[in-house]
This record gives sequence, structure tokens and C-alpha cells, in this order.
Amino acid sequence: MSKNEFDLEPDQILSAAERVQKLAETRLAENGTRRTFLKILGLGAATAATASVTGCGPTAPTSEEFFREHYKKLGPEDKKRIFAKIEEETLARTGVETHVSDPPPIDGVEFAYALNLSVCNGSRRCVEACARENNLPDDPEIRYIRVLEMDIDGGVRVDDSNAYYDEAKVPAKKKFYLPVQCQQCDNPPCVRACPVQATWKEPDGIVVIDYSWCIGCRFCVVACPYFARHFNFTAPNVPPERINPNQGYLSNRPRFKGVVEKCTFCLHRTRKGRMPACLEACPTGARKFGNLNDPNSDIRKILETKRVYVLKEELATLPRFYYYFE
Repeated sequence: MSKNEFDLEPDQILSAAERVQKLAETRLAENGTRRTFLKILGLGAATAATASVTGCGPTAPTSEEFFREHYKKLGPEDKKRIFAKIEEETLARTGVETHVSDPPPIDGVEFAYALNLSVCNGSRRCVEACARENNLPDDPEIRYIRVLEMDIDGGVRVDDSNAYYDEAKVPAKKKFYLPVQCQQCDNPPCVRACPVQATWKEPDGIVVIDYSWCIGCRFCVVACPYFARHFNFTAPNVPPERINPNQGYLSNRPRFKGVVEKCTFCLHRTRKGRMPACLEACPTGARKFGNLNDPNSDIRKILETKRVYVLKEELATLPRFYYYFE
């Protein structure tokens, strides 16, 4: 991580998102279709290419996927057919039997995360647990969580942090560790920046991406002030023995070359009553997850009894990811 990776001015982030949104609204109003907008951006030919296979990941959406309706317009029978097709293609490509599901948001539930910086030891076990759960590739390496090492005496200064410390020597003296991932903002600039509405905020607070609708323009990547979105410059290559067969359509199913992905709070787990993989892997109990609307949840108790803060509060993104010290 470069020294100034997080050093962005609030007006740079928000104004960029607003400009992109205005452009998107204008273009879509004029032309009406995603394909026309792709043509305007000069991306149509590359994105609409029929999939070819290298390694263990599809290189691009098939023509069927490219012309598919937006996720929000898919009915139960559409989803059943699509999920079966994904499972069939994954089996043919990798030899691994998978199950794709689409758990909906739970009524009355709004998810949030909290992290105790006093006990996080920087081991990065959360990073690798997340990678295995969400079928993230090592080649090229994509990780949803980055752990930043900082000086205790220097306070929380992400622009002076070290993301490349030696994890074999943690916890180091006079250091503390701050994991950063998607903040699941209540006012997400990435959503406003998307010109084709391929990303949106769900009722439970999770910001999701329809990979089959994403055009790979990367406007959302630029708009995110937390560097939480990742673009697939090549086809994700996950060895068959490391594929997690339990997959969610909006979370850890196979992604393509040319699309953006990010943390989804493991919605294929959390919407079924389980905890995120990163939380279960944490060796110190630093991570807490729960329902903001439940007064007895860990997350509510932390917000009510601890002095919590969020990253880049001045941007008014309203993260659902909270940090605190004991």
C-alpha cells in the first residue's frame, strides 16, 4: 500500500460520484439500454464476448448472461434455471459439485459489524478465511480484507500505516492493527457512481453487485473511499480443491474477468443465521456481528456502551462497520 493510498479529499470522492451518476442518468435516459451504454463507453465488444475457459474461472459472461435481465427482474423460475446452469458449468469446468442459492434479506434485520482494535493481533487469519469462503483467487491475488499496522503512539492514521508487515512477528511491540474491508455504507458513493445500476444497497444494509450486469467501467472502484472494491483484470483462478461449493448468487459464486467484486458480509451465511467467515476465524474475539434492530445483540450493546468511530466520517457515507478500543 502506498503512503497516500487513503489520502483522498471528501469533495474529490463525492463530486466524482455525482458527476458519474449524472452522466449515467443522461445516457440511460437517451438510450434506454445497458448495451447502448456499453457501446458509448467502448466496452460492448469485450464484455459481450462469449466465454472461453482458462484455469478454473470463466473469462467473460456468456452471451446468455450478457443479455439477461437485471437481477431485480428475475422471477423464481428464472433464478432456478440460472442457478442450475451455473452449477452445471462449474462442474464441467472444475469437476466440483456446487450449490448456488439466493437467500433473501430477513425482515426486520439490519446487519452491522464492530471490531475491537484493543485485541486484534494482526494475524490475518480473517483475511485467509474470507478468501477461502468467498472463492477469492491467489492468482491474481484478490483479498477483501486488508490489515493495517499502526503505531500505538500515533493514533489512527491510515495514511501512515503499513499493510505489508511480517505476520510471523505479530503482535509487534507498540503496534496495533486495523482491518479494513467493505464498510457496507448506508449512503454508499459506489452505488451512486454505477452507471448501469449493477450495485445497490439491500434492505438489510448489505451492498451487493450483480456480476452479470456489471460492465467493468470501475466508476464504483474510484468512488469508494475505502478501497474495498476489486476489479478482475484476468479470470479468477481458484484451484478445484479450494472451491467453496456453498455459493450465493450475489456473493461468492464464480466471477468473470472484467467485473468488480467485494465483501458482502458473507450474505450466503449470515442470511441463514450463521456468522461471517472472518469472524469465526478470528483468534482473539475481536470481531462482533449482529442485527442493529435487536437490542440484545452484541452489535447494539457495543454501540450503546463503547466509544466507537467509523473510517472517514467526514464523507458522510454512514458505514455499518464500527471500530472501538476497550
